[in-house]
Amino acid sequence: MNKRRSVKKSLILAFFAVVAAITALIAATTEDAIADISLGLDLQGGFEVLYEAEPVDEDSEVDREALTDTVDSLNARIDVLGVNEPIINIEGDNRIRVQLAGVDDQQTARELLSTEARLEFRDVDDELKMDGSDLVEGGASQDFRETTNEPIVTVEVADGNLFGEITEEISQRPQGENLLAIWLDYEEGDSFAEEIQKPEDESKIISAPAVDEPLYTQNVEISGGFDTEEAEELAGILNSGALPVELEEVYANSVGASLGERSMDLAIYAGMVGIALIFGYMLLYYRFMGLIAVITLSTYIYLVLFIFNWLNAVLTLPGIAALILGVGMAVDANIITFERIKDELRYGRSVMSAFKAGSRRALSTIVDANVTTILAAAVLFYFGTSAVQGFAVMLIVSILTSFLTAVLGARLLLGLWINSRALNSKQHLFGVKEREINEL
Repeated sequence: MNKRRSVKKSLILAFFAVVAAITALIAATTEDAIADISLGLDLQGGFEVLYEAEPVDEDSEVDREALTDTVDSLNARIDVLGVNEPIINIEGDNRIRVQLAGVDDQQTARELLSTEARLEFRDVDDELKMDGSDLVEGGASQDFRETTNEPIVTVEVADGNLFGEITEEISQRPQGENLLAIWLDYEEGDSFAEEIQKPEDESKIISAPAVDEPLYTQNVEISGGFDTEEAEELAGILNSGALPVELEEVYANSVGASLGERSMDLAIYAGMVGIALIFGYMLLYYRFMGLIAVITLSTYIYLVLFIFNWLNAVLTLPGIAALILGVGMAVDANIITFERIKDELRYGRSVMSAFKAGSRRALSTIVDANVTTILAAAVLFYFGTSAVQGFAVMLIVSILTSFLTAVLGARLLLGLWINSRALNSKQHLFGVKEREINEL
């Protein structure tokens, strides 16, 4: 009889081994996991703009394919800026939202995105000679002129003979009229005479070289007093191609880097305070079970951040709010289980019986609560904008992770102590006073 009731120390050692392994894993990898998480523009500063897409002409329409092609073109342009983890989402039937975190020159970014990139070659009478369709796709690159080392953009035309015929005709014109103007986003009503008088940074004419002889070549140089960065940017725009739709800016928002950093600091501080209060409450009210909850909640926070990083998701302020909310939901699952166990102990059941019955009774309640919350988060993700979608993703990840840690993890760790019999007849460690026990 004494042997059967003796404490199983091997289970207690197993508990400490599991806790030590979890602690070592968290200590060794948390810093790297947090450092790799991509932050949204509300946490590190950046730029957000919402565009409404409109047809480029009467023969085109804004459909899903056109919006998808536009997103691809915008991604190619953003690569020129060197922005990591840009977020470009299609919203509704005709809107595109662009979020660029960590952008320093926001005005340049806006111009880069909204430029339609319609490259055209016209004479001084504004007669169209060639356009972007006559160029080799992806054939633009930044280079330097050999004689002056001036930054230029080289483009490759598909038909060298066509370009030769055009330059041969223009080269025969009088001096001053033998110019081949290279336009970016020419519109009806624009004129060479007016546009050539504007400052370089305002003019749609990026270059207007004189043509003195026929040029039967596929390689065309574009010079416009560029610096290297401007030449690279223009080459990137040309390679991304003309946008399939016109983009009308509906809404724009910018967050300074210092403001974003302050928002992150305040959010982290608020989260630490909230989590510390939860930990303190669990330890005071549930005693030993509260300690189990602290361990599983710490594991939960680590796993959520790890999974979020693994998904290459972008952490935003709503995401941090969802993480903290998830801690509350995870501890709620603990509380439901612990209260069921305490109820069983008050009925006079043994610690082992109370643990089994309480865990079983709590499971259905926890599952029901989590399923309904996941459904609500799924609706938010489907119908919400990018910020709301970030909140929904973090909430879903939090709920699924909390089920693993707060239900299965807590049951495993607490079960090791229960099955070791070290807690037999020690109801006070569960927060149950002796006078509350009704012996059956």
